[in-house]
Amino acid sequence: MAWARSDNLHSRIVFWLKIVLPLSALAILSTLFMVSHTISPEDAIPYADVNIDDLMREPRLTQPNFAGVTSDGAALTLQADEARLGLSEATKPGLITGLIGTLETPDGGRTDLRATEAHLDREGRSMILGKGVTINNSTGYLITSQEIVVALDRTSLDSAGPIQATGPVGEIAAGKMHLGLVGKGYVLVFKDGVRMIYLPTIQGTQN
Repeated sequence: MAWARSDNLHSRIVFWLKIVLPLSALAILSTLFMVSHTISPEDAIPYADVNIDDLMREPRLTQPNFAGVTSDGAALTLQADEARLGLSEATKPGLITGLIGTLETPDGGRTDLRATEAHLDREGRSMILGKGVTINNSTGYLITSQEIVVALDRTSLDSAGPIQATGPVGEIAAGKMHLGLVGKGYVLVFKDGVRMIYLPTIQGTQN
């Protein structure tokens, strides 16, 4: 009899466990389901503040790079902070900002360029640098101008207006400047009303 009562108790426990355990599991799962679908707007992943409509109207590239070799063998590299592609060269041309460039000629010369902004002239195969341009040439000249035209298919840098320069001979002001290949060599030429303040290098003397 004791064995029978023990067996009945065991059977009742098993019977209730078969009911309670599945119900408990369902309750836990439903709680997890409800929690997992509770989304707080404050916990949303932050996204960059981008005007999609403006981006669609005016496509742009961030940190674009250009590298090529001119017809005379010089290496030209250009990089910028941003390039807006523009819609039309006549009405709304593209705009390049934060431009930095390097021109390395086969004779070992180097010219570093820096401009606030620039425009690409596809028909003229050139880049028009504007709003304050700085040129640092390996011959020792530091040149500033409001606008410089850089050819993309050959070695040619031309100022569209007056320039100011400092170099080994002193200070130079000129109406125009040209850097390019003349004959078999690369030359830097100042022209159109050149004015120079000669500042010879003062060498120290030995005591």
